[in-house]
Amino acid sequence: MLELAILGFLYEQPLHGYELKRRVAHLTGHVRPIADGTLYPAIKRLERAGWLERRTEPGTRAAPRHTLTLTGPGREELLRRLREADEVDISDENRWFTVLAFLRHLPSLAEQAGVLRRRLAFLEEPSSFFYEGDRPLGAESFDDPFRRGLLTIARATSEAELEWLATTLERLEAAWGGMGPGRETEPEPGPVPELKPEP
Repeated sequence: MLELAILGFLYEQPLHGYELKRRVAHLTGHVRPIADGTLYPAIKRLERAGWLERRTEPGTRAAPRHTLTLTGPGREELLRRLREADEVDISDENRWFTVLAFLRHLPSLAEQAGVLRRRLAFLEEPSSFFYEGDRPLGAESFDDPFRRGLLTIARATSEAELEWLATTLERLEAAWGGMGPGRETEPEPGPVPELKPEP
């Protein structure tokens, strides 16, 4: 999740280490605060892999500043990770939000839709935090107000996301002709149409 966030923000523009940390913290820090001891080793791993470069510039005071830039292979790595978002990326809410934050960078609408379809399939599987044998238990199964609350909130969140997924998939498919018979591939690559929010 952290590496994906670093690649995603640097895909958009070169950043100084401090600014990158601030942006990553805003995206993920409300769940998992980002410590220097976590962020900078991740930056070094990506640098060793050849996915980002560090340029040193004079600082406003004595200390130099390091600007981080994504390389060509780094840009390809971000697109690969988005395109091939795995089961954990799809099922873990925090990782999923990180994928969503940068999914617009995939140039193929069909690939964007493919990632959303995997999330949709995951959400449509019956599940719960609590089970009786193999049967998932809903909020109505509990007298405990706290478990009822947990399950009620989770259900409302899932329903909102399912509605958003259905609407977004419909609009993505309409933008390039959908997946009907004889339309298994997209038109020739061109500018990705902007999907404007519905009124």
